[in-house]
Amino acid sequence: MAEPGPAVGQPAAVDLLESLNLSSYPPGTKPPEFAGHALEGERVSLADLRGRVVLLNFWASWCLECRPEMPAFEQLHRDFAAQGLTVLGVNVREGTPAIRPYAKELNLTFPLVLDRKGEIAMSYGVIGLPTTFLIGRDGRAVAYAIGARDWAAAAARAIIQALLVEPGTKKAAP
Repeated sequence: MAEPGPAVGQPAAVDLLESLNLSSYPPGTKPPEFAGHALEGERVSLADLRGRVVLLNFWASWCLECRPEMPAFEQLHRDFAAQGLTVLGVNVREGTPAIRPYAKELNLTFPLVLDRKGEIAMSYGVIGLPTTFLIGRDGRAVAYAIGARDWAAAAARAIIQALLVEPGTKKAAP
């Protein structure tokens, strides 16, 4: 197992964010709360994930730039879920008939949240797909990316690892 990366906010971590062209938030910024339902019907809310690192990705099946990111998100989910990472894919303005075959084809096992009316996306100010947000264990907004990034890169994994070693406000179940 790799050694933990630098703490987010430290110079080395800032370099990692920049290497993926991620924009950071000012300290203490809180992301919008949301609740929705995943593809299989379970309720998902950001508040319930406090204590976990959240990688929140807004996507659609028709989005050509979204597709290459999905296998990397799945790998991050498989590699880091037990350590406290939750990957959430928020599908924007599509329904189950479009999402289910897409998820099956790409073997996606992380939760896919339905945002049929685009309300969650609007609350986050999403203006293009894909858009990805990183949220720390303590519930603060850490960074975001508009457009595709190489989430399989060593820098992406190092950012996730750095967030995983930070303390949270409460322990959440996976």
